[in-house]
Amino acid sequence: MSGALQVVFQNLRSFGEPAPTVIGQAYGGGFYAGQIGVSSVATHYLVVGPFSSANSGPVQWKNANTATAGADSDINGPQNTADIVADGNSTVYPAAHFCNDLVIGGFTDWYMPAKNELEVCYYNLKPSASSNNTSSGINPNAVPARASNYTAGTPAQTSAAAFQTGGAQEFSSLRYWNSTEASATSAWYQQFDTGNQASRAKIQYPSYKVRAIRRVAV
Repeated sequence: MSGALQVVFQNLRSFGEPAPTVIGQAYGGGFYAGQIGVSSVATHYLVVGPFSSANSGPVQWKNANTATAGADSDINGPQNTADIVADGNSTVYPAAHFCNDLVIGGFTDWYMPAKNELEVCYYNLKPSASSNNTSSGINPNAVPARASNYTAGTPAQTSAAAFQTGGAQEFSSLRYWNSTEASATSAWYQQFDTGNQASRAKIQYPSYKVRAIRRVAV
């Protein structure tokens, strides 16, 4: 079965489940994290993989601060991940290969989230009540789209208990890589205590993690 047909098949499997309505609910092999789309119109549900199998780190984005072919989309994590995997093996790109190679709940279409996808995860699954970084947060692919940065109190701590601080599915307050290249030598990350979005050298790894997600068409 081709990769494209496999994704269609797995989306059909997810469609057998009722559409998710509550942030953090079990869905599609993981947990519902929100929606992404264009101009506030949803195109996909985002599914965060279980912490026990879809979380890894510390891990490098790449083992060298050199350019990567593709991987420049803020929203298309599947394509970014495919481009990264095609550019080098798991020694060169450990974070992306970790996500790409997962099989969880019978699903094989896990990937490394793009910048705006991972931001939606932060917005809806923020683990603590810490103040937000007010220089980050604009996201045209969120649903509804956000044209301004966070305030100190918005987003608030998630209502999904399993994703709160100390919960079994918590995103730690450390930095999480996304699959969007920022420059030839750096990639974007999302911090899960303040929401800060910034870029760092690809070889950086002491406090950087990765969490695989998948998407299901609305």
